[in-house]
Amino acid sequence: MSFTIDRQTLEELNLLGKFRQGSVYHLFNRVRTAGGERLLDDMFRHPLSEAAAINRRSATFRYFQETMPPFPFEVAGVASMREYLDVASGKSALVTFAGTVLKKTLSSMTRDERHKRDVQGLQATIGTLHRCREFAEALASSGGAFDDRVRAIRGVLSDKRLEALLRVDVYQAIPLSALARYEHLLRSTLHREMEDVLSFIAETDVYTAVAQVAVEKGFTYAHALGPEADVLCATGLYHPCLDNAVGNAVSLDRDRNILFLTGANMAGKSTLMKAIGIGLYLAHMGFPVAADSMSFSVRDGLYTSINVSDNIGLGYSHFYAEVVRVRQAADAVAAGGRLLLMFDELFKGTNVKDAYDGTLAITEAFSDYRDCLFIVSTHIIEVGEALKAHRNIHFAFMPTVMDGPYPRYPYTLMEGITEDRQGMMIIRNEGILELIGS
Repeated sequence: MSFTIDRQTLEELNLLGKFRQGSVYHLFNRVRTAGGERLLDDMFRHPLSEAAAINRRSATFRYFQETMPPFPFEVAGVASMREYLDVASGKSALVTFAGTVLKKTLSSMTRDERHKRDVQGLQATIGTLHRCREFAEALASSGGAFDDRVRAIRGVLSDKRLEALLRVDVYQAIPLSALARYEHLLRSTLHREMEDVLSFIAETDVYTAVAQVAVEKGFTYAHALGPEADVLCATGLYHPCLDNAVGNAVSLDRDRNILFLTGANMAGKSTLMKAIGIGLYLAHMGFPVAADSMSFSVRDGLYTSINVSDNIGLGYSHFYAEVVRVRQAADAVAAGGRLLLMFDELFKGTNVKDAYDGTLAITEAFSDYRDCLFIVSTHIIEVGEALKAHRNIHFAFMPTVMDGPYPRYPYTLMEGITEDRQGMMIIRNEGILELIGS
Protein backbone atom coordinates (compact mmCIF):
# COMPACT_ATOMS: atom_id res chain seq x y z
CA MET A 1 0.00 0.00 0.00
CA SER A 2 1.39 3.40 -0.97
CA PHE A 3 1.64 6.49 1.21
CA THR A 4 -1.25 8.84 0.38
CA ILE A 5 -0.96 12.61 0.20
CA ASP A 6 -3.02 15.06 -1.82
CA ARG A 7 -2.04 18.15 -3.75
CA GLN A 8 -3.24 20.62 -1.13
CA THR A 9 -1.15 18.99 1.58
CA LEU A 10 1.92 19.01 -0.67
CA GLU A 11 1.42 22.72 -1.30
CA GLU A 12 0.64 23.67 2.29
CA LEU A 13 3.81 21.95 3.50
CA ASN A 14 5.77 23.32 0.51
CA LEU A 15 7.29 19.91 -0.10
CA LEU A 16 7.85 19.99 -3.86
CA GLY A 17 9.17 22.59 -6.28
CA LYS A 18 12.59 22.35 -7.89
CA PHE A 19 12.86 26.09 -8.41
CA ARG A 20 10.69 27.21 -5.50
CA GLN A 21 12.77 28.97 -2.87
CA GLY A 22 11.94 27.69 0.59
CA SER A 23 10.60 24.33 -0.57
CA VAL A 24 11.78 21.15 1.11
CA TYR A 25 12.77 19.75 -2.29
CA HIS A 26 14.91 22.82 -2.95
CA LEU A 27 16.64 22.31 0.39
CA PHE A 28 17.82 18.83 -0.56
CA ASN A 29 18.41 19.42 -4.26
CA ARG A 30 22.21 19.28 -4.36
CA VAL A 31 22.34 16.56 -7.03
CA ARG A 32 24.67 16.95 -9.99
CA THR A 33 23.34 14.60 -12.67
CA ALA A 34 20.08 14.36 -14.59
CA GLY A 35 19.66 10.79 -13.34
CA GLY A 36 20.17 11.93 -9.76
CA GLU A 37 17.54 14.63 -10.22
CA ARG A 38 15.03 12.13 -11.61
CA LEU A 39 15.68 9.80 -8.68
CA LEU A 40 15.36 12.62 -6.13
CA ASP A 41 12.07 13.66 -7.72
CA ASP A 42 10.81 10.07 -7.59
CA MET A 43 11.74 9.76 -3.92
CA PHE A 44 9.86 12.95 -3.10
CA ARG A 45 6.77 11.89 -5.01
CA HIS A 46 6.68 8.31 -3.72
CA PRO A 47 7.41 8.03 0.01
CA LEU A 48 8.02 4.52 1.31
CA SER A 49 5.29 2.65 3.15
CA GLU A 50 7.15 -0.23 4.84
CA ALA A 51 9.22 0.19 7.98
CA ALA A 52 12.00 -2.15 6.82
CA ALA A 53 12.45 -0.29 3.51
CA ILE A 54 12.44 3.09 5.27
CA ASN A 55 15.07 2.00 7.78
CA ARG A 56 17.26 0.52 5.03
CA ARG A 57 17.25 3.77 3.09
CA SER A 58 17.92 5.78 6.25
CA ALA A 59 20.84 3.49 7.04
CA THR A 60 22.27 4.11 3.57
CA PHE A 61 22.02 7.88 3.96
CA ARG A 62 23.63 7.58 7.38
CA TYR A 63 26.44 5.49 5.91
CA PHE A 64 27.19 8.14 3.30
CA GLN A 65 27.00 10.84 5.95
CA GLU A 66 29.48 9.03 8.17
CA THR A 67 31.95 8.12 5.41
CA MET A 68 31.34 11.18 3.18
CA PRO A 69 32.86 9.75 -0.01
CA PRO A 70 33.26 12.46 -2.68
CA PHE A 71 31.10 12.14 -5.77
CA PRO A 72 33.65 10.52 -8.14
CA PHE A 73 31.98 10.98 -11.52
CA GLU A 74 32.36 13.69 -14.14
CA VAL A 75 28.91 15.13 -14.79
CA ALA A 76 29.59 15.75 -18.48
CA GLY A 77 30.90 12.20 -18.87
CA VAL A 78 27.81 10.69 -17.27
CA ALA A 79 25.56 12.81 -19.51
CA SER A 80 27.51 11.73 -22.59
CA MET A 81 27.23 8.06 -21.54
CA ARG A 82 23.51 8.49 -21.08
CA GLU A 83 23.18 10.02 -24.57
CA TYR A 84 25.34 7.27 -26.09
CA LEU A 85 23.22 4.48 -24.59
CA ASP A 86 19.95 6.18 -25.51
CA VAL A 87 20.56 5.56 -29.22
CA ALA A 88 18.34 2.74 -30.52
CA SER A 89 19.65 -0.68 -29.50
CA GLY A 90 18.75 -4.28 -30.27
CA LYS A 91 20.45 -4.46 -33.68
CA SER A 92 22.55 -7.42 -34.75
CA ALA A 93 26.34 -7.17 -34.75
CA LEU A 94 26.42 -7.12 -38.55
CA VAL A 95 23.85 -4.33 -38.83
CA THR A 96 25.69 -2.35 -36.16
CA PHE A 97 28.97 -2.67 -38.06
CA ALA A 98 27.34 -1.55 -41.31
CA GLY A 99 25.86 1.46 -39.55
CA THR A 100 29.24 2.38 -38.07
CA VAL A 101 30.90 2.26 -41.49
CA LEU A 102 28.11 4.37 -43.00
CA LYS A 103 28.36 7.05 -40.30
CA LYS A 104 32.15 7.16 -40.69
CA THR A 105 31.79 7.59 -44.46
CA LEU A 106 29.17 10.31 -44.13
CA SER A 107 31.29 12.16 -41.58
CA SER A 108 34.13 12.47 -44.07
CA MET A 109 31.87 13.50 -46.97
CA THR A 110 29.33 15.75 -45.21
CA ARG A 111 28.80 17.56 -41.95
CA ASP A 112 27.24 14.46 -40.39
CA GLU A 113 28.24 14.49 -36.69
CA ARG A 114 26.91 11.07 -35.67
CA HIS A 115 30.23 9.26 -35.97
CA LYS A 116 31.98 11.90 -33.89
CA ARG A 117 29.27 11.72 -31.22
CA ASP A 118 29.54 7.93 -31.13
CA VAL A 119 33.30 8.11 -30.58
CA GLN A 120 32.92 10.73 -27.86
CA GLY A 121 30.09 8.78 -26.25
CA LEU A 122 32.13 5.58 -26.18
CA GLN A 123 35.12 7.42 -24.71
CA ALA A 124 32.90 8.96 -22.02
CA THR A 125 31.35 5.58 -21.25
CA ILE A 126 34.75 3.93 -20.84
CA GLY A 127 35.92 6.73 -18.54
CA THR A 128 32.73 6.53 -16.48
CA LEU A 129 32.99 2.75 -16.14
CA HIS A 130 36.59 3.11 -14.92
CA ARG A 131 35.51 5.65 -12.29
CA CYS A 132 32.62 3.46 -11.26
CA ARG A 133 34.89 0.45 -10.81
CA GLU A 134 37.38 2.44 -8.74
CA PHE A 135 34.59 3.84 -6.58
CA ALA A 136 33.02 0.41 -6.04
CA GLU A 137 36.39 -1.05 -5.11
CA ALA A 138 36.94 1.74 -2.57
CA LEU A 139 33.56 1.04 -0.94
CA ALA A 140 33.81 -2.72 -1.08
CA SER A 141 35.56 -3.18 2.27
CA SER A 142 33.58 -0.60 4.21
CA GLY A 143 30.83 -2.93 5.41
CA GLY A 144 28.23 -0.21 5.05
CA ALA A 145 24.53 -0.22 4.23
CA PHE A 146 25.30 0.25 0.51
CA ASP A 147 27.05 -3.12 0.31
CA ASP A 148 24.41 -4.92 -1.75
CA ARG A 149 24.44 -2.27 -4.47
CA VAL A 150 28.23 -2.10 -4.49
CA ARG A 151 28.43 -5.89 -4.78
CA ALA A 152 25.97 -5.90 -7.66
CA ILE A 153 27.86 -3.22 -9.59
CA ARG A 154 31.19 -4.92 -9.01
CA GLY A 155 29.62 -8.01 -10.52
CA VAL A 156 28.57 -6.06 -13.61
CA LEU A 157 31.97 -4.44 -14.06
CA SER A 158 33.82 -7.72 -13.62
CA ASP A 159 31.95 -9.23 -16.59
CA LYS A 160 34.62 -10.76 -18.88
CA ARG A 161 32.88 -9.25 -21.89
CA LEU A 162 33.96 -5.81 -20.64
CA GLU A 163 37.64 -6.66 -20.18
CA ALA A 164 38.79 -5.58 -23.65
CA LEU A 165 36.66 -2.44 -23.54
CA LEU A 166 38.14 -1.32 -20.23
CA ARG A 167 41.66 -1.73 -21.63
CA VAL A 168 40.98 0.70 -24.50
CA ASP A 169 43.17 3.80 -24.57
CA VAL A 170 40.58 6.53 -25.14
CA TYR A 171 43.31 8.94 -26.29
CA GLN A 172 44.16 6.76 -29.30
CA ALA A 173 42.09 6.28 -32.46
CA ILE A 174 39.65 3.37 -32.12
CA PRO A 175 39.34 1.11 -35.21
CA LEU A 176 35.91 0.94 -36.86
CA SER A 177 35.59 -2.77 -36.09
CA ALA A 178 36.21 -2.09 -32.41
CA LEU A 179 33.74 0.82 -32.41
CA ALA A 180 31.04 -1.40 -33.86
CA ARG A 181 31.86 -4.27 -31.52
CA TYR A 182 31.73 -2.11 -28.41
CA GLU A 183 28.59 -0.33 -29.60
CA HIS A 184 26.80 -3.66 -30.00
CA LEU A 185 28.11 -4.83 -26.63
CA LEU A 186 27.00 -1.73 -24.71
CA ARG A 187 23.79 -0.82 -26.52
CA SER A 188 22.48 -4.36 -27.06
CA THR A 189 24.20 -7.24 -25.26
CA LEU A 190 24.84 -5.44 -21.96
CA HIS A 191 22.24 -2.70 -22.27
CA ARG A 192 20.42 -3.71 -19.06
CA GLU A 193 23.69 -3.86 -17.13
CA MET A 194 24.72 -0.41 -18.38
CA GLU A 195 21.34 0.95 -17.25
CA ASP A 196 22.08 -0.51 -13.82
CA VAL A 197 25.43 1.30 -13.77
CA LEU A 198 23.69 4.60 -14.52
CA SER A 199 21.14 3.86 -11.80
CA PHE A 200 24.01 3.23 -9.38
CA ILE A 201 25.54 6.59 -10.33
CA ALA A 202 22.18 8.33 -9.79
CA GLU A 203 21.83 6.68 -6.37
CA THR A 204 25.36 7.72 -5.43
CA ASP A 205 24.52 11.27 -6.53
CA VAL A 206 21.40 11.44 -4.34
CA TYR A 207 23.00 9.77 -1.33
CA THR A 208 26.06 12.02 -1.33
CA ALA A 209 23.97 15.17 -1.92
CA VAL A 210 21.41 14.49 0.80
CA ALA A 211 24.07 13.33 3.25
CA GLN A 212 25.91 16.62 2.70
CA VAL A 213 22.75 18.56 3.56
CA ALA A 214 22.31 16.45 6.70
CA VAL A 215 25.86 17.25 7.81
CA GLU A 216 25.52 20.97 7.16
CA LYS A 217 22.12 21.26 8.85
CA GLY A 218 22.73 18.86 11.73
CA PHE A 219 19.78 16.66 10.78
CA THR A 220 19.25 13.18 12.17
CA TYR A 221 17.37 10.05 11.07
CA ALA A 222 13.99 8.79 12.22
CA HIS A 223 13.39 5.16 13.16
CA ALA A 224 10.37 3.56 11.50
CA LEU A 225 8.16 1.14 13.41
CA GLY A 226 5.37 -1.11 12.21
CA PRO A 227 1.88 0.40 11.90
CA GLU A 228 0.64 -1.50 14.95
CA ALA A 229 2.90 0.62 17.19
CA ASP A 230 0.74 3.67 16.37
CA VAL A 231 3.16 6.31 17.69
CA LEU A 232 4.77 9.54 16.61
CA CYS A 233 7.49 10.74 18.95
CA ALA A 234 10.10 13.43 18.33
CA THR A 235 12.41 15.63 20.36
CA GLY A 236 13.86 18.91 19.16
CA LEU A 237 11.65 18.84 16.06
CA TYR A 238 11.73 22.01 13.96
CA HIS A 239 10.98 23.34 10.48
CA PRO A 240 13.95 22.37 8.27
CA CYS A 241 13.70 25.39 5.96
CA LEU A 242 13.74 28.10 8.64
CA ASP A 243 16.90 29.65 10.03
CA ASN A 244 17.25 29.60 13.82
CA ALA A 245 14.07 27.52 14.19
CA VAL A 246 13.12 26.43 17.71
CA GLY A 247 12.84 22.69 18.34
CA ASN A 248 9.95 21.09 20.24
CA ALA A 249 9.05 17.71 21.64
CA VAL A 250 5.96 16.02 20.20
CA SER A 251 4.45 12.74 21.38
CA LEU A 252 1.30 11.06 20.09
CA ASP A 253 0.12 7.49 20.50
CA ARG A 254 -3.06 5.44 20.53
CA ASP A 255 -3.96 6.53 24.06
CA ARG A 256 -3.30 10.21 23.34
CA ASN A 257 -3.90 10.45 19.61
CA ILE A 258 -5.13 14.06 19.47
CA LEU A 259 -2.95 17.10 20.10
CA PHE A 260 -5.19 20.09 20.81
CA LEU A 261 -3.03 23.12 20.22
CA THR A 262 -3.91 26.62 21.40
CA GLY A 263 -2.08 29.93 21.27
CA ALA A 264 -2.35 33.44 19.98
CA ASN A 265 -1.94 34.38 16.34
CA MET A 266 1.78 34.57 15.47
CA ALA A 267 2.67 32.29 18.41
CA GLY A 268 3.90 29.58 16.03
CA LYS A 269 1.06 27.05 15.84
CA SER A 270 1.05 26.81 12.05
CA THR A 271 4.84 26.53 11.85
CA LEU A 272 4.86 23.74 14.42
CA MET A 273 2.20 21.82 12.49
CA LYS A 274 4.15 22.22 9.26
CA ALA A 275 7.32 21.03 11.01
CA ILE A 276 5.49 17.90 12.17
CA GLY A 277 4.02 17.21 8.73
CA ILE A 278 7.33 17.76 6.95
CA GLY A 279 9.15 15.64 9.51
CA LEU A 280 6.76 12.72 9.03
CA TYR A 281 6.92 12.98 5.24
CA LEU A 282 10.73 13.07 5.17
CA ALA A 283 10.81 10.20 7.64
CA HIS A 284 8.65 8.12 5.30
CA MET A 285 11.13 8.90 2.52
CA GLY A 286 13.99 7.64 4.71
CA PHE A 287 15.51 11.14 4.52
CA PRO A 288 17.21 13.01 7.37
CA VAL A 289 14.80 15.01 9.51
CA ALA A 290 15.11 18.28 11.40
CA ALA A 291 14.98 16.84 14.92
CA ASP A 292 17.22 15.62 17.72
CA SER A 293 15.47 12.24 17.61
CA MET A 294 12.35 10.78 16.03
CA SER A 295 10.51 7.48 15.93
CA PHE A 296 7.21 6.82 14.23
CA SER A 297 4.86 4.08 13.21
CA VAL A 298 4.36 3.84 9.48
CA ARG A 299 1.20 5.64 8.41
CA ASP A 300 -0.98 5.29 5.35
CA GLY A 301 -1.01 8.98 4.58
CA LEU A 302 -0.86 12.62 5.60
CA TYR A 303 -3.64 15.20 5.38
CA THR A 304 -3.55 18.90 6.26
CA SER A 305 -5.88 21.88 6.35
CA ILE A 306 -3.62 24.83 7.11
CA ASN A 307 -3.93 27.45 4.37
CA VAL A 308 -7.41 26.87 3.00
CA SER A 309 -8.53 29.71 0.72
CA ASP A 310 -11.72 30.58 -1.11
CA ASN A 311 -12.33 29.33 -4.65
CA ILE A 312 -13.79 32.01 -6.89
CA GLY A 313 -14.02 29.65 -9.86
CA LEU A 314 -16.26 27.25 -7.95
CA GLY A 315 -18.03 29.99 -6.06
CA TYR A 316 -16.70 28.82 -2.67
CA SER A 317 -16.43 31.24 0.21
CA HIS A 318 -13.55 30.80 2.61
CA PHE A 319 -15.84 29.12 5.13
CA TYR A 320 -17.37 26.74 2.61
CA ALA A 321 -13.90 25.82 1.35
CA GLU A 322 -13.04 24.91 4.95
CA VAL A 323 -16.16 22.78 5.25
CA VAL A 324 -15.33 20.96 1.99
CA ARG A 325 -11.82 20.30 3.25
CA VAL A 326 -13.06 18.87 6.55
CA ARG A 327 -15.52 16.68 4.62
CA GLN A 328 -12.63 15.33 2.54
CA ALA A 329 -10.72 14.58 5.74
CA ALA A 330 -13.76 12.84 7.25
CA ASP A 331 -14.03 10.64 4.16
CA ALA A 332 -10.36 9.71 4.45
CA VAL A 333 -10.69 8.86 8.13
CA ALA A 334 -13.88 6.85 7.62
CA ALA A 335 -12.12 4.80 4.92
CA GLY A 336 -10.10 3.18 7.70
CA GLY A 337 -6.52 4.26 7.00
CA ARG A 338 -3.91 5.09 9.62
CA LEU A 339 -3.43 8.78 8.90
CA LEU A 340 -1.93 11.90 10.41
CA LEU A 341 -4.42 14.75 10.00
CA MET A 342 -3.75 18.37 10.94
CA PHE A 343 -6.26 21.22 11.08
CA ASP A 344 -5.10 24.76 11.71
CA GLU A 345 -7.67 27.23 13.05
CA LEU A 346 -10.79 25.30 12.05
CA PHE A 347 -13.60 27.43 10.60
CA LYS A 348 -11.84 30.75 10.92
CA GLY A 349 -13.92 31.92 7.95
CA THR A 350 -17.09 32.20 10.00
CA ASN A 351 -18.26 33.85 13.22
CA VAL A 352 -16.80 32.95 16.60
CA LYS A 353 -19.92 31.06 17.81
CA ASP A 354 -20.04 28.81 14.75
CA ALA A 355 -16.28 28.35 14.84
CA TYR A 356 -16.53 27.27 18.49
CA ASP A 357 -19.37 24.84 17.85
CA GLY A 358 -17.77 23.45 14.70
CA THR A 359 -14.31 22.97 16.22
CA LEU A 360 -15.79 21.26 19.27
CA ALA A 361 -18.03 18.95 17.24
CA ILE A 362 -15.37 17.95 14.73
CA THR A 363 -12.70 17.32 17.38
CA GLU A 364 -15.09 15.20 19.43
CA ALA A 365 -16.08 13.21 16.35
CA PHE A 366 -12.45 12.58 15.39
CA SER A 367 -11.60 11.47 18.93
CA ASP A 368 -13.39 8.15 18.28
CA TYR A 369 -10.90 7.17 15.56
CA ARG A 370 -7.97 5.80 17.54
CA ASP A 371 -6.07 4.46 14.50
CA CYS A 372 -5.45 8.02 13.29
CA LEU A 373 -3.38 10.81 14.81
CA PHE A 374 -4.81 14.33 14.85
CA ILE A 375 -3.50 17.82 15.52
CA VAL A 376 -6.13 20.54 15.88
CA SER A 377 -5.19 24.15 16.55
CA THR A 378 -7.36 27.09 17.51
CA HIS A 379 -7.15 30.40 19.33
CA ILE A 380 -10.69 29.85 20.68
CA ILE A 381 -9.46 28.52 23.99
CA GLU A 382 -12.94 27.83 25.33
CA VAL A 383 -13.12 24.79 23.05
CA GLY A 384 -10.28 23.21 24.99
CA GLU A 385 -12.13 23.55 28.25
CA ALA A 386 -15.12 21.72 26.75
CA LEU A 387 -12.89 18.84 25.57
CA LYS A 388 -11.16 18.05 28.85
CA ALA A 389 -13.33 15.02 29.53
CA HIS A 390 -11.72 13.17 26.60
CA ARG A 391 -8.74 11.22 27.92
CA ASN A 392 -7.16 10.73 24.51
CA ILE A 393 -6.78 14.47 23.89
CA HIS A 394 -3.45 16.05 24.81
CA PHE A 395 -3.57 19.81 25.43
CA ALA A 396 -0.59 22.00 24.63
CA PHE A 397 -0.05 25.62 23.68
CA MET A 398 2.40 28.02 22.11
CA PRO A 399 2.91 30.81 24.66
CA THR A 400 3.04 34.58 24.37
CA VAL A 401 5.38 36.43 26.76
CA MET A 402 4.72 40.11 27.37
CA ASP A 403 7.79 42.32 27.26
CA GLY A 404 6.21 45.42 28.75
CA PRO A 405 3.37 46.34 26.38
CA TYR A 406 4.80 44.22 23.56
CA PRO A 407 4.29 40.48 22.96
CA ARG A 408 7.22 38.13 22.43
CA TYR A 409 6.90 34.60 21.09
CA PRO A 410 9.38 31.95 22.35
CA TYR A 411 7.89 29.23 20.05
CA THR A 412 8.34 26.64 22.78
CA LEU A 413 5.50 24.16 23.23
CA MET A 414 4.04 24.01 26.74
CA GLU A 415 1.52 21.74 28.46
CA GLY A 416 -2.07 22.89 28.96
CA ILE A 417 -4.36 25.47 27.40
CA THR A 418 -3.21 29.02 26.87
CA GLU A 419 -4.78 31.95 28.66
CA ASP A 420 -3.15 34.50 26.38
CA ARG A 421 -5.49 37.25 25.14
CA GLN A 422 -3.34 39.97 23.69
CA GLY A 423 -5.34 40.81 20.56
CA MET A 424 -6.61 44.21 21.71
CA MET A 425 -3.24 45.10 23.19
CA ILE A 426 -1.59 44.56 19.80
CA ILE A 427 -4.28 46.66 18.11
CA ARG A 428 -3.66 49.48 20.61
CA ASN A 429 0.11 49.21 20.23
CA GLU A 430 -0.23 49.73 16.49
CA GLY A 431 -2.13 52.96 17.06
CA ILE A 432 -5.08 51.88 14.94
CA LEU A 433 -7.75 53.32 17.24
CA GLU A 434 -6.01 56.69 17.40
CA LEU A 435 -5.63 56.71 13.62
CA ILE A 436 -9.33 56.05 13.11
CA GLY A 437 -10.31 58.53 15.82
CA SER A 438 -8.26 61.29 14.20
